[in-house]
Amino acid sequence: MKVLLVKLSALGDVVQALPVAMAIRRQNPEAQVDWLVEKPSAPLLAGHPALSRVLVSPRHEITQGDGNIFTALTGFGRELRSVTYDAVLDLQGLMKSAMLVALCKAERKIGFKGGKEPLAAWPLTERLAPYDPDRHALERYLDLLEPLGIMRPAHPQFGLEPGPEALDGIEALLGQDRGGGPFVILHPVAKWESKLWPVAHWAKLARDLKALGLRVALSGSADDRGVTRAIAAGAGVDLIDLAGRFSLKQMAALLSKADLLVSTDTGVMHLAAAMGCPVVALFGPTAPWRTGPYGAGHRVLSLKLACAPCFRRECEKPRCLTELSPEQVLAEAQEALART
Repeated sequence: MKVLLVKLSALGDVVQALPVAMAIRRQNPEAQVDWLVEKPSAPLLAGHPALSRVLVSPRHEITQGDGNIFTALTGFGRELRSVTYDAVLDLQGLMKSAMLVALCKAERKIGFKGGKEPLAAWPLTERLAPYDPDRHALERYLDLLEPLGIMRPAHPQFGLEPGPEALDGIEALLGQDRGGGPFVILHPVAKWESKLWPVAHWAKLARDLKALGLRVALSGSADDRGVTRAIAAGAGVDLIDLAGRFSLKQMAALLSKADLLVSTDTGVMHLAAAMGCPVVALFGPTAPWRTGPYGAGHRVLSLKLACAPCFRRECEKPRCLTELSPEQVLAEAQEALART
């Protein structure tokens, strides 16, 4: 059996779709399982035990003008059509994935009808009934196993066990911090402005966690260094600033060693849950029952205001997060650590 999974972005969505690949591989070890993804999330999939091949969409090369566009398109098209698949699963369900599914050579093209962009179902040969948007995203992705005759796993697996090289780098980093307490990571960033918790709140939380004798690190990309530095300056205590210092695989390894992650609703939150790291997730404009950290042992903090979830990327008065106090988050973090 040859199967192509189309899940292009974002990081959290890619992580939550991994149990689909793992289920196919475990129940059909000889299958060829390929994945079509966009550039930012591709490094996480490289060398994944469930995957035979990772194809990278040229969308970022085109939009950012990296290299020769014609060469990128023709090379990608040739690679994509080099295999005739038994089935293509569109886990994205958007027009940007539909156009790529249409290019694939496959006997069956499977996905949901309806969804955010109903027209995205046009290249499908098999259209599943519209999904319930209030079900958790990971559970919805697993629904696409049924047409393949693959049993739904009772305990979804992600297959993201960190390799020795990533772990060695993490141990070297953590060795720089001579503290002996539990290790807590704070991830204060998100793509939506409305998902952000105030910098002053993060600084207060970091200061209080350090006062408890914990080792505290700040995570983010290289573009987030301004935020992490502002938090460290506001906290006035010694924090490990990890922003921009790790690849996705190294971040996964780091999370496998952490005792707790406190995070906004973002991809790193899902990566932590996949690595078995307990999460305290701060939710405002989005719905935790749809996209919260998957699995047992995680804690979601939400003020449950009448206007939430609004799913707005921007808000003039984001009370759902500004009124969530550092003391409330600290109490949840302490309870989570006590259970770990």
